[in-house]
Amino acid sequence: MKMQEARGLERERFEYAFGDGSKELVMKQLAFFQNDDGGFGHGIEPDFLLPLSSPMSTWAAGQILLEVGADSDENMVQKMLGYLVNTASCDTGIWEAVIPEVNEFPHAPWWHWEENNQEKWMFNPGAELAAFLVHWGEEGSRHTSLGWICLERAVDYLMEKTEMDKHEIQNFQQMLKIMHPYAELFPGKVSFSHEQVADKVLYLAEKAIEKQPSRWSEGYVAMPLDFIDSPDHPLCEKLGKLIQENIRFYMEQMSDQGMWDVNWDWGSYPESASTARKHSQGILAVNRYKQLKAFGYLD
Repeated sequence: MKMQEARGLERERFEYAFGDGSKELVMKQLAFFQNDDGGFGHGIEPDFLLPLSSPMSTWAAGQILLEVGADSDENMVQKMLGYLVNTASCDTGIWEAVIPEVNEFPHAPWWHWEENNQEKWMFNPGAELAAFLVHWGEEGSRHTSLGWICLERAVDYLMEKTEMDKHEIQNFQQMLKIMHPYAELFPGKVSFSHEQVADKVLYLAEKAIEKQPSRWSEGYVAMPLDFIDSPDHPLCEKLGKLIQENIRFYMEQMSDQGMWDVNWDWGSYPESASTARKHSQGILAVNRYKQLKAFGYLD
């Protein structure tokens, strides 16, 4: 496969997942994106090139730290927790997904900051950021206290929803996975059991999935594998043959170089957009190969 055009970060993630890579090498690449305030920026999310820290970029970094099993005592992790504490809204439990400074640097139109645009993002990525605070924070610390406060706000919001954007569903799904070791604390902390929250997320995910494979290539639609990462996922039984249809779709869309193109375009900043496209392809390749491995399609 053609990972040469991917960033060093994705190449090391790929080696960690499938080769002789290591947590240390992934984190060495990740360090290039971290700022002095503990947050992450510098285009770690390829579709906006803001060098300053933002919650969304910090979410992207946190996912990778989870992927490699970073410990709570890592300096990178502790600095990140400090940034998250300093940027959360205790009243709403929300981190601002897109900050005004994004507009000052090349970015895709969907990342453009406007007044009141947090309404369309809501707990994307805040649900996961709150889980980071509990997962890596010391019990009884300001990190975990804030994390639970934000989780309570997020769950209250979730339980009232009848439909949701696929990205926000993914945030809640990942939050549940991170918080599984703390499931017994949910009723006392967020007023719902972990199981009740999980059932709600599964309902929203199943509802969001486009059930007609012929429409998967038409645009930015939710496919089964946007939510399902292994054969053990509870939606596998419900969706049945759609899972195999989705895997077949991935295989058909794969290029001769073993990569996938992205189905979006900035429509502006052509040079930056071209680079972002290559970087996004690297991210997509790592994530999809991990799924194919989980389903037994890789040796």
